[in-house]
Amino acid sequence: MFPMTERFSQLPARPDRPINAHKGTFGTVVIFGGSSMMPGAPALAATAALRGGAGLVRIAAPGNVVSACLAIQPSATGMALPTNYNVNEVADLWSPLNDTLGRDWVLALGPGMGVGAGQQRLVQMLLRQPRPVVLDADGLNNLATLGDGRRAVRCPLIMTPHPGEFTRLAQQAQIRLDPTDPESRVAAAEQMAAAFNSVVVLKGANTVVANRERHYVNQTGNPALATAGTGDVLTGLIASLLAQGMDRFEAAVLGVHLHGLAADLWAAKHGPAGMLAMDVTNWIPHAIAAIQPEP
Repeated sequence: MFPMTERFSQLPARPDRPINAHKGTFGTVVIFGGSSMMPGAPALAATAALRGGAGLVRIAAPGNVVSACLAIQPSATGMALPTNYNVNEVADLWSPLNDTLGRDWVLALGPGMGVGAGQQRLVQMLLRQPRPVVLDADGLNNLATLGDGRRAVRCPLIMTPHPGEFTRLAQQAQIRLDPTDPESRVAAAEQMAAAFNSVVVLKGANTVVANRERHYVNQTGNPALATAGTGDVLTGLIASLLAQGMDRFEAAVLGVHLHGLAADLWAAKHGPAGMLAMDVTNWIPHAIAAIQPEP
């Protein structure tokens, strides 16, 4: 039987911003994703990572869409992947990327990448390397198509499923709890965290963050977040905090809180509908300032 975890309620402190810092101080986020029909997803994740304080962000997307991603977020840099996500060609890019970026970088994997054989092999490859990974969207969907995706996980992992993605992965792990039921959401997230040896962010009203020891139930956010692209924003924001040195559980907790708070601040001014995902990114700095104002 899965052991009960401790409820976590204290909001983690935001990462330090030393006065003598430079962009290398705050880590790098590399976002693998994008497709011809969804170039905005990795761009939204990149924007959130930058708004969350990451020093550098690189978008690794198919060569036919990377320029579109950079047009949406020109502060990021790009890396062209093969159009079909050919894993052998990506592997050839891995060592130069690792050598260039050094130690303080993390991966955000999945936004807008689509589902297919190439993407499945790429997800397997990137989950077997040692860098921390935030896995979302089609990263989760590709993992769910594997016979037993749990065997692929060797990296420090944060998973951010919505209930539909959770249900597809739960079949592999024989988790039978309803991720939409308020009475079972915490236990569902705990069981998936144990099965995949990860931190799980089970999205929805009162998003749940869980690992093997602790769980957190978020209290920020509102219905304005129910719009396309806000999950990509959350992925980039959590990856940003992870790149700045936070541990996985606390980065997920703070990211979820700030994501919801940014939406709350927007809604206080504009109302409960009409928010775009890019609006959430624009309010992230306000949310950061609100939780811990500068002296």
